[in-house]
Amino acid sequence: MNYSNIQINRKLKIIFMGTPEFSVPILQGLLENYQIRAVVTQPDRVTKSGKTIVPPIKKLANEHTLLVLQPERIEDEVESILALEPDLIITCAYGQKLPKSILEAPRLGCINVHASLLPKLRGGAPIHRAIMNGYKKTGVTIMYMNEGLDEGDIISQEEIEISDADTASSLHDKLSILGRDLLLKTLPSIIDGTATRTPQDHSQATYAFNLKRSDEKIDFSKTKKQIYNQIRGLNSWPGAFCYFKGKILKVWEAYPTDRYFSNMFDGQITAIYKDGFGVKVSNGEIVFTVVQPEGKKKMSAIDFLNGLQNKESIIGKILD
Repeated sequence: MNYSNIQINRKLKIIFMGTPEFSVPILQGLLENYQIRAVVTQPDRVTKSGKTIVPPIKKLANEHTLLVLQPERIEDEVESILALEPDLIITCAYGQKLPKSILEAPRLGCINVHASLLPKLRGGAPIHRAIMNGYKKTGVTIMYMNEGLDEGDIISQEEIEISDADTASSLHDKLSILGRDLLLKTLPSIIDGTATRTPQDHSQATYAFNLKRSDEKIDFSKTKKQIYNQIRGLNSWPGAFCYFKGKILKVWEAYPTDRYFSNMFDGQITAIYKDGFGVKVSNGEIVFTVVQPEGKKKMSAIDFLNGLQNKESIIGKILD
């Protein structure tokens, strides 16, 4: 896919900054059309079990033998970045705010690929929170960066509908490709100086702050739609959860029903169905169909029930 002039592309000195899987298609698209001078990403992380987690962007950069910088703090690599004399810095889900010295260095500026229709959903978790907050649409914004949190001038945007079947995982994949394509269509105007700059209406801003543990806990006093959106919005990471018999039970898939149980408490298990089990919530019932007991793998709710000594005895039990 080629949206711009290769002769111009190869003369540009571009630094790309990104970390997770979301930014991989964006970098891949750039590599097919532009000369990338270096990649900046987060450091490798070591888990408690001793396994080293390498950022997906680093893996792609290594495949193309690119210079990779992995500062714990971006301020520690300012001199190295400025020494590369970038014409343009492109970021996508990098994970750190850029200092003023870097923002002002490239002659074409620093631009960011953000997974929302700014000024809506500024922050680090716009995909999760778009679904969790019940948004009907979202999209991608290409913007000039400043020192604020996703507050810079908008260059281009493209929207996408959020279906009732979307999860954070499926929306992530759609927006990643949309971001790649929109960036490649927008870059020529940035390079030749014809890009528009539309200031954001800060009075319309909403925020998508990084997820906390409290965001993952299911509150059965909420509505079935709110809980359904929470479960979808946290699938496939980090997952919504509740407690069953004092142990964590993650819930990966569910659906609301039209049933209502006036004589039951919120969180009480209502019935066993062919595909799962129902739970009473404030305005009705939601059926859990894919769950993950603490210390075990994901499984169908039916397999979970079959693992109990007497699955019928679960009816009336309370999840908290």
